[in-house]
Amino acid sequence: MGEDKLQSLVTESRNPDSMSIDMESTMGMLEIMNREDARVAEAVARVLPEVAEVVEKTVESLKKGGRLFYAGAGTSGRVGFMDASECPPTFMTPPEQIQAIMAGGGEAFEQAKENAEDEEEAGYRDLDAASPDDRDVVIGITASGRTPYPVGTLKRAGEAGAYTVALSCNPEALISTYADTAIEVIVGPEVLTGSTRLKAATSHKMILNMISTSVMIQLGKVYENLMVDVHASNYKLRRRAESILKTVTDTGEEEASLLLKNANYEVKTAIMMKKADISYEKAKEILDACDGYLRKAESSISH
Repeated sequence: MGEDKLQSLVTESRNPDSMSIDMESTMGMLEIMNREDARVAEAVARVLPEVAEVVEKTVESLKKGGRLFYAGAGTSGRVGFMDASECPPTFMTPPEQIQAIMAGGGEAFEQAKENAEDEEEAGYRDLDAASPDDRDVVIGITASGRTPYPVGTLKRAGEAGAYTVALSCNPEALISTYADTAIEVIVGPEVLTGSTRLKAATSHKMILNMISTSVMIQLGKVYENLMVDVHASNYKLRRRAESILKTVTDTGEEEASLLLKNANYEVKTAIMMKKADISYEKAKEILDACDGYLRKAESSISH
């Protein structure tokens, strides 16, 4: 895209409400940014139907053994990496189930490699290395909607028959033409012209959080509003697991700690052991028969 067309993008236009931000007091700067951030949730609300479609398609795909990929460059890639990296400890997902692919590779997460985004072939090649197929979901993330790297990933995903999603912040974005579902969340001009690490990135983080969380809820990873598949791998998470167990089963602290230990720190299994007064092996058997859904497992033992 030429410089003239780049300037015409919503994400590159100047915000009339922040023209004098460099002359503001500290509080004045913060109030401007806060007012602009308040508009992000409103913009996200307008694209919820598209987000819902992505969630439902992703649930179908993961139930078939598929994977979810986030692909982006710069800030967009880092937002995807954050969401993907938080799923294993929160929901005990295998690391390969939700993956982030970023222009410039792993090093670009820590140190910016801004020129890496310009190569469409690199995005195509990086996704190709993961051997995508028709069970997978690939979300290309780009605030401008025109970044070559995620465009390349969606092209490769489309060839593989994967479900493709474009997440951008401009209307009629180029990347949308390569997607089964396009989410164009229009947050308006940034406080600092073109600095899409601000509102655009915030909107994308909100949407990716919604997608992964809603998908995991529908895969049985949540009971009521409790993270019953939390990976209790350190002190803080073990304490959280104990708290969940005590809340669901009305168990005392000492018993909850012992139950969790006997359940290999698997919260859902410990809940079933306590509620049905059964062994670890039997609890696992029931949960497996109910595809890991705790409510189903509870229902099965109450009949």
